[in-house]
Amino acid sequence: MIGAAEHHRPGGRRAHRLGHPRRRTLRENRRRTEVSPRDQRWRPTVGITPTITDAELITLSVLQPLLGHHNEARWVRHARKNLRYLFPYIPKQPGYNKRLRLLATQIQHCIRLLARDTDLWTHPVRIADSTPVECGKSRETAKYSALAGWAGYGYCASHSRYFWGLRLHLITTVHGLPVAFTLTHPKTDERDVLIDLFELEPDTLAHPDGILLIVDKGYRDAHTETWLSERNVTTVRPAYKGEAPRPGRALLHAVRQTIESVNETFKDNSDSNNTAGTPPTAF
Repeated sequence: MIGAAEHHRPGGRRAHRLGHPRRRTLRENRRRTEVSPRDQRWRPTVGITPTITDAELITLSVLQPLLGHHNEARWVRHARKNLRYLFPYIPKQPGYNKRLRLLATQIQHCIRLLARDTDLWTHPVRIADSTPVECGKSRETAKYSALAGWAGYGYCASHSRYFWGLRLHLITTVHGLPVAFTLTHPKTDERDVLIDLFELEPDTLAHPDGILLIVDKGYRDAHTETWLSERNVTTVRPAYKGEAPRPGRALLHAVRQTIESVNETFKDNSDSNNTAGTPPTAF
């Protein structure tokens, strides 16, 4: 009878009998089930490959306004439930928001390309206006809000009241297509902002036949009008009391409602998406 010592190798591992296949250990079975490095999906050396590409995420964000969704959280829930056949993976709201903010430059570039590809862009008439964006009504909000130091107190002449927040400066075509916009401190002079927008985007705010810029009384300034006229921009604005009638008065009444509607749309989207902290930008 073979002794027990002959059944084990030095170190306590049991030896296999002659003529019988050796039993695989648990470690060897695990190695056999592992995927070969050649068959594994490629990943970068640093970080993890995103499951949804930037192009797919931008497409998803474009679908949001086209389908009438103004709230980001509700849109993500709707997309995760109903658009999985188009996008196999859709991140949750925090991840969607983070990726979308990182793609702000790419989205801005896509918006500009789409806008320039329309007949509305070639129209020589532009409308400029500013409107208050109220961000808070209490003293605690003004002190502890993340916008403190950027937002501030300003006066709205059309409503004869003070507000705490920002001021939206907007330039559109006569059809209501946004051309350039920015958010500033409410006490910043809107004439200085208008000049800054033209300096920031000289190609965007230009036309071969010249620009006909329609503004309100708040943009009245001889220096600003001279600066714009040197750049082939003709200013049309209402005349003050005691001032000689200015040309283009009929055009003022016809297009005034256009930019007011665009302003309200921008402010409604800002309230629903809580994007008052978005940095100033232009199309």
